[in-house]
Amino acid sequence: MKVVLLADVKNLGKKGDVVEVAQGYARNYLLPRGLATEATEGMMKQLAQRQATAVRKRQQEEERAKALAARLNGLTVKVYGKAGEGGKLFGSINNKDIAEALQKEYGIEIDKRKIILKEPIKQLGTYPLQVRLYPLVEAQLKVSVLAE
Repeated sequence: MKVVLLADVKNLGKKGDVVEVAQGYARNYLLPRGLATEATEGMMKQLAQRQATAVRKRQQEEERAKALAARLNGLTVKVYGKAGEGGKLFGSINNKDIAEALQKEYGIEIDKRKIILKEPIKQLGTYPLQVRLYPLVEAQLKVSVLAE
């Protein structure tokens, strides 16, 4: 019996997959628990529409990410921190500080988790960073840490 999974089922498939299962398994386990529905012609058309919509949405998100990456490439963001002698900062500069400076300086809002920073910055200077906006879409950004 062919069924369309409505939820992820361990050792069977993920949500939206069309799988062939034993009739008893479908009738006694999958259907009563709402984990699957019978794969009728109408259900298959509905599934195809959902998949097409999801593909279009992913393409739009990727295009937006590419446009943002083109805008970000080569930008230098200035972040200010209190510094002592020798250019050592009191505290450190982290992803959140960089995201806030980017928002304030250029009006570009980026989730702090997308900024890849191996460790917090603790010295004055200019540092290259990567911003991962979408899988396989990255931008190069420079952070200039200056004393207040």
